[in-house]
Amino acid sequence: MDARSVIARLRDREELSPEQLAWFANGLASGAVTDAQAGAFAMAVLLNGMTAPERVALTLSMRDSGVIMRWDLPGPVIDKHSTGGIGDAVSLLLAPALAALGAYVPMVSGRGLGHTGGTLDKLEAIPGVRTEVGRERFRAIVEGCGFAIVSASEDIAPADRRLYAIRDVTATVESIDLITASILSKKLAAGLEALVLDVKTGSGAFMKTPDDAIRLAETLVQTANGAGCRTSALVTDMNQPCASSVGNALEVMEAMEALTGGARGTILVDLAARLGGELLAHVGMAGDAVVGAQQLREVLVDGSAAERFGRMVAELGGPGDFVERWRDRLPAARVLRPVAAGERGYVAAIDGTALGLAVVALGGGRRRQDDRIDPTAGLSEVVPIGEAVSPETPLAVINAASEEAADAVEGRVRAAFTVSRRKPAVPPLVHRSIR
Repeated sequence: MDARSVIARLRDREELSPEQLAWFANGLASGAVTDAQAGAFAMAVLLNGMTAPERVALTLSMRDSGVIMRWDLPGPVIDKHSTGGIGDAVSLLLAPALAALGAYVPMVSGRGLGHTGGTLDKLEAIPGVRTEVGRERFRAIVEGCGFAIVSASEDIAPADRRLYAIRDVTATVESIDLITASILSKKLAAGLEALVLDVKTGSGAFMKTPDDAIRLAETLVQTANGAGCRTSALVTDMNQPCASSVGNALEVMEAMEALTGGARGTILVDLAARLGGELLAHVGMAGDAVVGAQQLREVLVDGSAAERFGRMVAELGGPGDFVERWRDRLPAARVLRPVAAGERGYVAAIDGTALGLAVVALGGGRRRQDDRIDPTAGLSEVVPIGEAVSPETPLAVINAASEEAADAVEGRVRAAFTVSRRKPAVPPLVHRSIR
């Protein structure tokens, strides 16, 4: 078996066997497959697609190219994955809430990508927190706290790590087959019993249209279930931020408001509850997703989820009293600049990608992989779709390190909002549920 024969079969639309895909994945991990061959493989998949059995086989082969976590715990091992958006701090609520209910959540997460924020960057806005831990430390935190949110170690799905880097420079990132294998190989390597996927659609998502998001969600669910992991997906709205803040420390503040009972009925809480309800129903901890969502809301209100979150923060090097003193512990921006609407009407639309890129320009995200992040940079008090505004009403408040930085993005932030005389329909939180 060799790389050329695998690529030739893909080129000629001949189905690959699990053994051929396993050989190729191992070759990616070991270096036996060259960069040129990996690029040709990715392009052939993008142009010709894969069958459902091929996707399952590729996902399992990439998972098996590295270490697979094994657990012996008194509760189910479950997780959630989001395809990325803005103001999306759901994981900071959902993981500790599931742990408070008796589940275990080994959440291997990521950093910001393009205009979207990363859960690891949000966590590391907490002074002292470091999310890069060894595998045994990861295991110990999950066992002790019920959950851990950490970065992927190099021995988790190394075939995906190699192929992802190749896709980035060969214009093949958009392949749904490769997106599916990439997401699921890392998640399944964590040893999950069940998974829920938050596939976002709208102006702030990578999948701009519901049809594209539904196609990705269906492919992910089919492949994950085919690989033996009980999985469902919600296609959720990203035509506006999930929270009223966009930026790392600001989103942690909003998550802490929810964890300590100060925020109910928000998009962030509602989405965490919906996703958590799906998971609890999957593993028999709730009769159905509606009952599970209510259980999750209860642990957000009674403080048990906050207690779990505080324990994990301390285990990752953060303050031991973070839950009690988070307002004092989180850093704040030096400059606050309200951006006035300038006209009367209703917020009819928000360009989420534009808002995300404004945060990146403020230093709250990365233009290059080695860029340092300013955890205080971002936008707060973002007005939601459907809200009435007057000319003086702030559409958002820029949080910046300097007046010059605020000057540079003020026009972009204002232009991201469309104000209309007619009150618009508010988009639904969930467009589709896929099982």
